[in-house]
Amino acid sequence: MLRDPSLIPLSHQHHNGLSLCVLTERSLKEDASPDNVAKLARKAIDRYEIELANHFQIEEEILFPACESALTAELRAEHRALEGLIGTLRTAPAAAVLTQFTSLLRGHIRKEENDLFEAIQKDVSRETLDALGRKIEEKVIRVCL
Repeated sequence: MLRDPSLIPLSHQHHNGLSLCVLTERSLKEDASPDNVAKLARKAIDRYEIELANHFQIEEEILFPACESALTAELRAEHRALEGLIGTLRTAPAAAVLTQFTSLLRGHIRKEENDLFEAIQKDVSRETLDALGRKIEEKVIRVCL
């Protein structure tokens, strides 16, 4: 299904998150030295601070309340887990933590795109989708990679 325009800003942020996962994993595979791990951890932390924190906030304050379910509760828990991994990367960067972060982030994004966004587009009224889109537009941070 094509992505509804109201959700496209969040899908763009998802794309950036998936790019972070691919680039981090590729770099770790080529060089798992402590220096590279520290550099990659810093990039993940920066991406979290620049874009992911904004993304999580928009979802939790604007999107999830419009479609509360067991899935949104699960996604909130994954947000907390991702935040916890970022906290660990701040104090003890490690390749295993980076791998755990990218794996969780990738799965989380896929779940939002394939399950949550599809359900929203199917079940939420056009009027509500448009209102959500306006609120998302007001809050979204756009980043060019």
